[in-house]
Amino acid sequence: MRIHSLLHEPFEDTGYIRIWAEEKGHPFSETLLYAGEPLPDTGDFDLLVIMGGSMNIYEEDKFPWLSGEKAFIKSAIDAGNKVLGICLGGQLIADVLGAPVRKNKYPEVGWFSVEKTADAEKIPLCRGIPYSFTVFQWHGDTFGIPDEAINLFRSSACENQGFIYRGRVLGLQFHPEMMEENLKSLTENCYDGLEGDRTFIQPLAEILKGSNIRSANVVMILILAYFEGL
Repeated sequence: MRIHSLLHEPFEDTGYIRIWAEEKGHPFSETLLYAGEPLPDTGDFDLLVIMGGSMNIYEEDKFPWLSGEKAFIKSAIDAGNKVLGICLGGQLIADVLGAPVRKNKYPEVGWFSVEKTADAEKIPLCRGIPYSFTVFQWHGDTFGIPDEAINLFRSSACENQGFIYRGRVLGLQFHPEMMEENLKSLTENCYDGLEGDRTFIQPLAEILKGSNIRSANVVMILILAYFEGL
């Protein structure tokens, strides 16, 4: 399975996803959008992985490459590629599929519990995933669920934490890919700039404990294994 990732920030990479790909022997490539690198052809990969970023999906004036990225994501979906979007990546997928992306009631930053919806129990992707699990969150916006997509996960702070579209396009709000170095890099670059209601913003020390990294990575493994089997 050829994997290609889209990166939006120099301090936010694919974390455990790349480790898994290398262990499995899957070819792995990436486009650094923030550095102006060109996008590949949709025939050059099997799975497109769209990562997070501090920008919002509607900030094309500040980040002009967002427009081209959205068109590329739509073309990958239309071409039949498998697609995984995490955080900003999930919001971009929702947007190109016609769903709204807007401010969430609360920013959600830290390690929080996510639960499967009743519909998730019917989906092959979710059969091995526990009903409730703790994963890392870092977002202020949230996505709506696109037409024809199935809402899979929810949390106390955010009703829509994930959806699957046509069995091969998955948008997630949470981060199951995080490793210790990802936590350190993300907090060093972004934590001091957090604004708004802090009900669901954990203290820095609590975030950096990373007590749930391994169990969250198991969820990441199950998701990647699902795509591998398609």
